[in-house]
Amino acid sequence: MTTGTSTVDLRVEAALATLTLRRAAASNALDLATKNDLLAAVTRIAADETVRAVLLTAEGKNFCVGQDLGEHVDALRADPATAMDTVGAHYNPLLRALADLPVPVVVAIRGACVGAGLGLALAADIRVAGNGAKFATAFTGIGLAADSGLSHTLVRALGASRAAGLMLLGDRFTAEQALAWGLIHRLVADDDVDATAAELATTRLPASTATGRVDGNSASTAAATAGQSRHHTATTRLARAAAGVTTRPPPPPEDRSPCARCPRRTRPPAHRADAVRCVRAAAVPPGARR
Repeated sequence: MTTGTSTVDLRVEAALATLTLRRAAASNALDLATKNDLLAAVTRIAADETVRAVLLTAEGKNFCVGQDLGEHVDALRADPATAMDTVGAHYNPLLRALADLPVPVVVAIRGACVGAGLGLALAADIRVAGNGAKFATAFTGIGLAADSGLSHTLVRALGASRAAGLMLLGDRFTAEQALAWGLIHRLVADDDVDATAAELATTRLPASTATGRVDGNSASTAAATAGQSRHHTATTRLARAAAGVTTRPPPPPEDRSPCARCPRRTRPPAHRADAVRCVRAAAVPPGARR
C-alpha cells in the first residue's frame, strides 16, 4: 500500500511502514500541512494490523529542522495571542500518536535534526544517523521553551544536567557525540543511513512482532507535553515485543495466610470466606473478651 501527499509519503510493504518527509527544499521544516499529514499517516499505521515496524525517514540532505519559522512569523503577525496554539493543537497529538504506536519505530537521520525534528527522533525507539548529522534543541535561540516532548525525552536519554545544558545553552552536537551519549544506536556513512535503518526494522527487531501487535506505550500524553512524566520507555516496548507479551501480567496470588486472631485460623479458605468475622476479630484489642 502506498499513499502520500505533497509533504508526507506512506508506504507499507512486507509488514514495514515507511514514513517519508517530503519537504526537502525547506529542510523538511514542519508547517501546518506537514504536521497534519504526518498525524494522518501515523493514525493509518496504528489501524493497520499487518504492520510490524515503522521506519521514519526524510528526503533531501536534512532530516528535519523543526517548526517552519516562516509560517510561525506569519502566525505571530496575524494573531500573537494564538500563534503558539500549534503546540497543543498539532505537536502534542502528533507526538502522542507516534509514541503510542504499538510496534517499534526506527528513524533514519541525515543532516540537521533540530528542534521539533529532534523531538520526532526521540519519540522513536531506534535511531540511525549518518556521519554528517548535526543535532540541536534550538528553542532558546528563538526565545521559546522546548516542546515536542524534549523536556522529558532528552532528560530521560541523557540525564538532567546534560539535557539542561543543551536546552538552555542551545549547544549543537555531532553524530559522534550522540553515539557516545547513547542518543543514537548506529552511526554509518550518510549514504548508508536509509538502508541500515530499513535492515534493522525488517530483520533485527523482535520476530514476535510479526505474529501480532504488542502493547503500546500507555501514557503517551507526557511524551508530547513538556515537563510531564512520560509513558513506558522505548526499551520497555521492545522488551515486551521480544518476550511476545501482549497482555498485562497476571496479578500476584491471593494471600491465604491465616489470621492470627481469627477463630478459623487453621482453615484459610473458610477464613477468607468469613471476612467480616475476621475483621471484627482482628479489631479486638489484645486481652479483650471476644
